[in-house]
Amino acid sequence: MAIENTGPYLAAALICEKVLQEKDGTISIIRMIDRVTLTAPAALSSETLPPVSLNLNAFIAFKAGSAKGRNTVKWRVETPSGVVLPEQLLPVLFEGEDRGINLTLALNLLVDQEGLYWFDLFLEGQLLTRIPLRIFYQRIGQSS
Repeated sequence: MAIENTGPYLAAALICEKVLQEKDGTISIIRMIDRVTLTAPAALSSETLPPVSLNLNAFIAFKAGSAKGRNTVKWRVETPSGVVLPEQLLPVLFEGEDRGINLTLALNLLVDQEGLYWFDLFLEGQLLTRIPLRIFYQRIGQSS
């Protein structure tokens, strides 16, 4: 049985340091990131991270294909311990054919756990992809 592919199509979904949009509409992705190493003093006895704010961006791009009309994109973050953070709902308008939609999300993420964070992307309730971000915890200096 053939699967009907009509769109919209996911063109990109990634985490990066910065997204630049030029005057002509061209997008530049700066420093795609899937791993971050955070440091803490070796004297810190806790195995959990002291809270650290990560200022990253997510870039999501769609091409409409035959899709036309209003839809909702849902963005959800799951921490390494399985806690799902409050989701963001983003309205989008597909205009059909080669017309695209680019979304840039500021990820001001407060990190206090080492491990794998998952960023889930849904369109009208259907999971499109999961983007991983691995946080490493490294102690610096000597403990006494």
